[in-house]
Amino acid sequence: QVQVVESGGGSVQAGGSLRLSCAAWGYMYSRRCTGWFRQAPGKEREWVSSIVSTDGSTFYTDSVKGRFTISQDNAKNTVYLEMNSLKPEDSAIYYCAARAGITWCGRGRDDYNVWGQGTQVTVSS
Repeated sequence: QVQVVESGGGSVQAGGSLRLSCAAWGYMYSRRCTGWFRQAPGKEREWVSSIVSTDGSTFYTDSVKGRFTISQDNAKNTVYLEMNSLKPEDSAIYYCAARAGITWCGRGRDDYNVWGQGTQVTVSS
C-alpha cells in the first residue's frame, strides 16, 4: 500500500527554523511528484512547494520563496522541507502529498492522490 508519512513539525519562535520530512512507502516507480501543502484554521488548504523526483525540479509559492527549501533523498524515498525565517503566518498543519508515474508537478489538491496525516507547525511572535 502506497503511503507517505510526515514528521518534524513543532513549535518555534518567529525567525526560527524547522525541517519537515516526508517518507514514502510502497511505490513501485521512482517517477513521482511530491508536494507540501498547509492548512491554517479556518482557511483553505494551500499548496506550498513541490519537487520532481527525476530531475529535482523545485517549485514554491511566492510567500515562501527564499525562506523554504524543498529537497529529496531518493535513496531514502524521503522529501524534506527546510523552513527558515519562519513567520506566525506560516503556522498551519503541513501535509505531504504525492502522485506517482509523472514527471511534472501540479499545484492543486487534485494533482496528488496520496496524502499524509499532517504535522503541526506553530510559529509564535
